[in-house]
Order: sequence, then C-alpha cells, then structure tokens
Amino acid sequence: MRFSSALLKWYRKHGRAMPWRDHPDPYAVWVSEIMLQQTRVETVVPYFEKWMKLFPDIKTLAEASEQDVLNAWEGLGYYSRARNLYKAAKIIASKFNGQLPRDLTALRSLPGIGRYTLGAIASIAFKMDAPTLDGNLRRVFSRLYDVTEYADSPAGEKLLWKYAAQNLPKGKAGDYNQALMDLGATICLPRNPKCPLCPLLVFCKAHENGTQELRPALKPRKQAPHYIHTAGVIIEHGRVLLSQRPVDGLLGGMWEFPNGRVVPKAGDKGDPAKELVKVLNAAYRIKVRKNEALGIVQHAYTHFKVTVHAFRCTSVSIPKIRNLKWVKISGLDDYPMGKVDRQIARKIR
Repeated sequence: MRFSSALLKWYRKHGRAMPWRDHPDPYAVWVSEIMLQQTRVETVVPYFEKWMKLFPDIKTLAEASEQDVLNAWEGLGYYSRARNLYKAAKIIASKFNGQLPRDLTALRSLPGIGRYTLGAIASIAFKMDAPTLDGNLRRVFSRLYDVTEYADSPAGEKLLWKYAAQNLPKGKAGDYNQALMDLGATICLPRNPKCPLCPLLVFCKAHENGTQELRPALKPRKQAPHYIHTAGVIIEHGRVLLSQRPVDGLLGGMWEFPNGRVVPKAGDKGDPAKELVKVLNAAYRIKVRKNEALGIVQHAYTHFKVTVHAFRCTSVSIPKIRNLKWVKISGLDDYPMGKVDRQIARKIR
C-alpha cells in the first residue's frame, strides 16, 4: 500500500470531527486555519464557533469595527492574526465581491496569508492539488524521512516542502493535508509519539533508526528574557484610566492599564512600587499618588516573559492624550485586552 493510501484509509476512520469540516466553505476554512496557527484545536473550537456567529460571512466581518474583532479574538493570543483577517476582509469585500479569491496570486497577496495558509485554503476549500506545511506536518515529515537538517532553517524548510509536495495524491490534497495534521496532533506527538498506532510506521525512517524523539531537529533556543513592569490602576468616580496600544506591534490596538518597564540599576533589582510614579510620568506625563498594591501578574509571550506589579492610584494630573481614555469599571469587558491586563481588571471589580 502506498504512503498516501495508508494515510487516507486511517483518516477516514480516525479523522477528528471539527466544526469547519462539516461544511468547508472557503471563509470557514480561512478563519479556522488562521486561528489554528500556533494554537491547539481544543482551544480554537469555541472561538471559531463564536466568531462564525458574530461574523458569519466576509461582508459582516468587513463592516464590523476593529474593536469588535479584537474583542471576539481576546484570549486567543497572537492578535496580529485577527487584525490581518479584518484587513483582508475589507480588501475582499471591496475588490473580490466579498468572496475569497480562487486565484492563488490574489489569495497570497492578502494580509496574513503566507505559503502554509495558502496551501491549506487551496487544497481544503478549493480542492486544488496544493501542499501545505504546518507544525504537525513538519514533525511528521521530519520523522518519516529522518531529516537531520534543522526544521526551522531555510534548508530544512525547503526539504520539508519538497516532501510535502512529492507525496500529494492528485484530487485528494485537502483530505491528505488534514490527515497529516490529525496524525501529528494525535499520534506523531512532539514527545512520546504513539508509534505502534501509526498507519505510516512501515514508512518511517526515524522509527527504523530509533531517532523519532530527536526529530524534528530544531535550532537551540536562547533563554527568553524576563522583564519587570509596574502598572497604575487609576480610579476616579467609578471610572478607570486605560491606554490604547499602538496599532502596530505586540497587542496592537488593545487596551491596557498605563504601565512601563522597571529598569534596574547596577547591583539593584529595581522596586516596582518606588518606580511607579516616575515610570508613568515618563511614559504618559501622568502624575499620580500610589495607594495600595493590587497584585502581581505573570505571563510568558513567545520571546519573553513579563511580571507586572499593579498598584491602585489616585490621579494628580492626567494629560489630554488621544490614546488615554476614562472607562466605566462596569464596562471594561467592552475593551479588548491582553491576558495580563484582563487579570488586573478582574482585581478591581
């Protein structure tokens, strides 16, 4: 039995049930593939279902406000994905009559659609013979061919794309790509792969060589830096002051409590409580009196870790700056926030 035949036979019996597979229209496939980037299926499913109720088609998404889009995405992380979906929906609504273009060049030109997403949409939604390569597929092919190149290097990437394309069964690329995704998520796991249950065991060179736990080979990671921030929760008459982050960059367009990084001096770890007044004045020209500690929140982002010390404050003077806004405490849920600030918000209810 050929490699692809064995895989598809397994998929027909063991493929996972997912809401976007019941009716794989291009919009649903696009949304699901963007959500699934660096995010587990069980996390994505409730977000996908909520999203499709709020924004059932591209026209509805394009006409929504960016704040509504970010609110719907809150908690899923990697918010540039939501902003790119929103930007792309506006382009599709204006240039492609509200329909995801079948032309691959046009599709690739849309914000947030790279080579992997392009292949997934083309094969699953449009039934084209297109390969794709997500994290699960990288791991599966790295083991099947016992690839010694770093999977996250240009050479390794090129080799894995070659393997993804050369095994593609004509007319069945969508099922084939999804079968590989499911295999990587349920059998060919990052640690302790379930090799005896794998339908591709007889084809797997890494298993034959006993190197499956060493694949994929990845570049050594540097230790993530750890930053200390101090944040002011400034409350007046049932309202709290929020700051909106710049549109570009981490958590773009989201709302947060005014804060800044504590930069320790030589031989000193830095004191967030002592630094608060100075940090807020330097970053926002806000002058406050610190009242009490609200708590400490920690979070790990992709490339760094942060510990935020939050303090309840009384304002002395607040400048009229566009990105600062007084918000009713009862209405905080209407403002999209990252996980750190949402946890701080819960401390003042």
